[in-house]
Amino acid sequence: MDQLLSMIFAQLTGRSSLRETVSCLKAIGSRRYHCGIRAAVARSTLAQANEKRDYRIAMDTAMAMISAARIELPVDRELEHLNADAYALDSTTIDLCLKLFPWAKFRRRKAGIKAHTMLDLRAGIPVFMRVTHAKTHDTWALDHIAFQVGAY
Repeated sequence: MDQLLSMIFAQLTGRSSLRETVSCLKAIGSRRYHCGIRAAVARSTLAQANEKRDYRIAMDTAMAMISAARIELPVDRELEHLNADAYALDSTTIDLCLKLFPWAKFRRRKAGIKAHTMLDLRAGIPVFMRVTHAKTHDTWALDHIAFQVGAY
């Protein structure tokens, strides 16, 4: 639980490394308890936990949180009359430094990744995201989405 909460803390506060995340968690001291983190987190422990735990655990947790949020969030007034789910699918290419990310080669002198995102228009939250190489075509993401009958 501490690993998950530490990673959520890192994401929400914009931390870019484990060292920075652990330093910030140490800096807030006993207030970590209010975030739900029970004890001080060591960088090596956090690194090992991130390496050994399967990513599907975080994915399942995120999907459960999205389902709960979709129930609680108010529906967009303009889309309320549809009486069906409405989604928007989009992707964005994120440029990376080729020297730091040689595995993400995109062009001759450029690296990048692509984030394919599906947004629930009624609730205004993302319900699907897949990160791929930047060369991946947008229609590829359509094969990985489970569509709902009657959705727009």
